[in-house]
Amino acid sequence: MKKHAALLAIVALATTPVMAAQSGGFVDPNAPASQSAKGGFQPNPASVTTVKQAEEMKDDSWITLRGHIEKQIGDEDYQFRDSSGTMKVEIDHKRWNGVTVTPKDQVELTGELDKDFNAVELDVKQVRKLP
Repeated sequence: MKKHAALLAIVALATTPVMAAQSGGFVDPNAPASQSAKGGFQPNPASVTTVKQAEEMKDDSWITLRGHIEKQIGDEDYQFRDSSGTMKVEIDHKRWNGVTVTPKDQVELTGELDKDFNAVELDVKQVRKLP
């Protein structure tokens, strides 16, 4: 009886990570990629900003952008576009929370602005697919 209980415990521990995995992320029609994550940070609502406005804001500003993710340009880096321009956004795999988007889907990205001498990037904390 103890052998059965021990075997059951080992099987349960070995399969837990597999059962906990969730799919989601950006799907590029030219090179489909699957991301997975569960849970995430829920920020306070921020006013919607455009890419052009974000370029003029201070480093570490908390902003929300609405537009489209055009393509994946790195492991966690994407090109985002709204009506005012484009911006590089970094979306950690865990931030997708099971959401799957394509370039046709409108998204809302909330995160922290990261400005260097000649580059502006959004470190995304929340991804939301808009209807």
